[in-house]
This record gives sequence, structure tokens and C-alpha cells, in this order.
Amino acid sequence: MKRHLYTIILLIAIIASQGCRKENVELVDPYADGKAPLGINLNKDADPVPAIGGPGTEVTFKVTGLKEYDGTARFFFNGEEAEIVTITDAEIKVKVPQWGSTGITSIVVGDQLVLGPEFKVTGLVNLDPSFRTTAGTNGPVSQVFPLVDGRSLVIGSFTNYDNKGVITPINRIARVSADGDYDRSFRTGKAANGSLSRVIEINNKFYISGGFSGYNQRTENISNITALSNTGAVDSIGIMVYKRPTSSSSTIDTLKWFPRFNGGTNSYIDKIYKHQNKILATGNFRYYVKRTYGKPNYDFTRDTVIVDSTEIRQVLRFNLDGSLDKTYRFNTSTNKGMVSANGYISSYMHTEGANFEKLLVFGQFTTFDGKTAGNIVRLNVDGTVDESFQTGVGADNGISSLTYNSVTKKYLITGAFRNYGGRPAIGIALLNEDGSLDNSFQPKVFDNYLGFARQLNDGLIVLSGGFKKYNGVTRNGFAILTATGELADGYNATGPFRGSLYDVVETQSADGKRALLLMGSFYKFDNEDRNNIIRVTIE
Repeated sequence: MKRHLYTIILLIAIIASQGCRKENVELVDPYADGKAPLGINLNKDADPVPAIGGPGTEVTFKVTGLKEYDGTARFFFNGEEAEIVTITDAEIKVKVPQWGSTGITSIVVGDQLVLGPEFKVTGLVNLDPSFRTTAGTNGPVSQVFPLVDGRSLVIGSFTNYDNKGVITPINRIARVSADGDYDRSFRTGKAANGSLSRVIEINNKFYISGGFSGYNQRTENISNITALSNTGAVDSIGIMVYKRPTSSSSTIDTLKWFPRFNGGTNSYIDKIYKHQNKILATGNFRYYVKRTYGKPNYDFTRDTVIVDSTEIRQVLRFNLDGSLDKTYRFNTSTNKGMVSANGYISSYMHTEGANFEKLLVFGQFTTFDGKTAGNIVRLNVDGTVDESFQTGVGADNGISSLTYNSVTKKYLITGAFRNYGGRPAIGIALLNEDGSLDNSFQPKVFDNYLGFARQLNDGLIVLSGGFKKYNGVTRNGFAILTATGELADGYNATGPFRGSLYDVVETQSADGKRALLLMGSFYKFDNEDRNNIIRVTIE
């Protein structure tokens, strides 16, 4: 009965609305201009024959409905057009193009697209099957620090490493074997309560930095840097503190434990380096901080921790106990650090050759220590600006990445700049050791931003970013160039890469092949799910 009543009410409402109209409105089919289906089926469920192959390989795909479009149809491997050999009622035979890469195949007729199965294009770069970290991490990897025994420390912003932290989180630091196996003997407990950026080793201690205020049971009194023993625990010291019970006039002594490294900064530390047996730190902090322990309040009812700060921006040096080294970039008359940059910075420290322990500072700034600077300067060992580093006017916009190769003796920079030293350099430039532009590197056009670049010892250049094309060739976020800027033949068959690289380290696979360790914030490599750390062989 209710259903009938609702139907009657609906009919009355429709009739009433029609009666109120002053004119009839003709409804238009929104899909009237759509293209009729082509009737082509590029079978996604049938494996191509062969299922994998390199450039020039003839491959047969199952397809129906294509015969009538012979002569107008075009075939693509991950966006790169292939030569069509033959088309029949049931198949199409094509050749893998020179710059074809792993990914989805497709047929284009006019302006209509038909998607097909994925095809694996073979090349000289492949995922290393001997690297045992298959699940990766659930957050970015900042650094893989090699140890003398062949193992490594992996640090970053993750809480799970290779699915070993599902029950007990692995908070931002893990020790692994040379092939990526997680080492449970490195007992870090709850570890860092914030992201880690860098680790170094001095005198059998690990110093870690980043953006954190506690580590395992030391849940306070840490300011973005601390020291660990070689077992993974915070290097601590017992200090006697004094407190008066509320019902007594006498005081009691209590031993409390604090981090032995007493020093830090007011915000994130991006990089730390061993520098003249001290610790040089860089970041976009403004203050150095330290603590005084064991001082009671005025009536001895509780002990207090007194925090002192000293203004010193972006670049400072710690002594190994955490105290501020006031011999480095510090003005004792004003009790302040040097001015540093007037904008965002990052850094790179030399550890080799004639430039040993010189610091490169780069980023988004127009002055450094009050002098004009084009987003890049080099500092001498004493912290003064290195005038021998001849950048001219530098970069005309920010530099986001800078790496150095000690074999080729070249710097490689990427960023938002379009000129360097007054000469065209759109988003990427290779620099000589003196800071001048290396004109032998002539990169081609990218269709989007570059995030990271590193030159390998043989001159090849590894790139990542948000680009889809390089010089008109499909390269989904990852490319390898020659030293002159051309796509390296045979090294660009890998499929889509999604995310950002933070670093690339030359190493070896378990069977002695040349390999690269890739780390950063990414979730796909060669069109396969891979999270933040992988090893690839490169031949």
C-alpha cells in the first residue's frame, strides 16, 4: 500500500513540474559525439611470443579485429612506436624498437587507443635477484652506511624493514648484511622517535642525526643528534641529581642517566660529517643547544634540566662530547655564528684529494656570509669561503641536488635553474672541480623536473625525477645518460619508476657483478613494486 502511495505522489510531482514549464527543453545525449568502438582486442591474457626480448626482437601478439586497419594502425611498447611486420586475422608481429622499455603495449588507430599486455624489454640494467631485501621499507631510506665487516646501517623514516618489523617496529635504523638480510643482533629497542638523515662512525661510536628528540629509553634530552655504542644503544652517562623529599629538610642523591653527547640544534640536521676528528653538521637550524643536568630548583623539591642556546645558523661543528666548537665559523666577540646563507641550504663534504674536508653548500640563496652567491659556495677547511671555487654568477635559481665523483672529478647538479655561470643549463649541469661549467655535457630536453643525478665512475649518469620523456623518448622517471648527455644505448630498457632517488652507490652483487644500490622514496622500479631500497646489476 505504501509503495503505491509513493508512486502516486511521484506521478503527481512530475505532472505538476511539466505544467509549470513555459517551454519544452530538448535533452541532448552527452555521448552522441563519442567514437564508435573499433572492435579491436589486443589480448591481455595471452602471453606474447617471446614473452621478453631486447630491441630488434620480433614479437607476436594475439589480436582480433585489426586486419581491416592494416596500414593505419600503429603499435607501441611503453609509448615508443614499433615497426609492424605483419597483421593477420588473429595476430600481429612487431619489432621491439631501439628505445622500447618495459611496460604496457598498445595499438593506436587515429586518435583511439587499445591497451594490451605488459612486455618485458631486456637491457643492461636489471633487478639483482641476490639482494634479499625484497619487501623494502615502509618509509624513505636516507642513507646506507657501510661498516668495516661488510654489513651496513640503513637509516631513514621507516618503521618496518623487509617485513621484519610487523610485530615490533624497526624504527628508522637497521643493520643488514651485504645482501640486505636484516640483522636482529643490533638491538636498538624503540630506536629514534623521528626521522634519521645521516650516520657516521668515529672512535667506534655511531653518531646519528635527523629530526628526533628521543631514542629507545632516552625519551628526552636529545636534540636531533646523539651517539650510539656499537651495539645500537645510546651512549649514556650517569649524573647525580639532588632532590628534597616534601616531608624533610634534607636532600637525597639520585643517579640518573642522560645521553653522553650533550649538544644539538633547535631543528632538523640534514647532514653530519667527520671533520678534523670533530662533527660538522649542516641543516636549516638557527640555534645550537646544550643542557645542564643535576641542578635543583630553588627549594630543592625537584631536579631540573637547564637548556642553553647559542645562535649559529646552518653550519656548525661539534666536539665529540657535544659541546660547540667555537673555533669554527664563530664570532667570539658577539657570541654568535657566522651569517651563513639567506635561504635554504643542503651540503656535500669532500673526503678525498686536494679538496679533502672542504664543504660544498648549495640550495636556494643569493648571499652567503653577506657576500653575493648564486645558490652554491665551497668552504675551506677552516670554514671560510673558498675563493678558488669559480662559479661566476652561479645558478640563477635553486639547486636541489649536488653529487661528486672522485674518479671523474666532476660535480653534477640539478634544480630549478636555467643558467649556470651565465651560460644555458636547464635543470642539470656538469661542473669541473673548480666550479666552472663543463661544456662537454650537453643534455637534451626533459618534459618535467629532475630530482637527483649522480655520475658513475665510468662516466654514465643516473637520473630520477618527474619526467616522462627525455629528448622525445619515453623514460618514466628514470634514465641513464652518457657523459655527453645522450641516452645510453642498452641502459634504458627499464620500465616506469615512481618516486624519488636520494642516492646511488656503486657496489657489487653477491656473484661479483657490477651493481648499483638505489635508495630514496619510491614504490616502483621497472614497473614492479619495489619500496625505497633496491640493488640492480648494471653491465
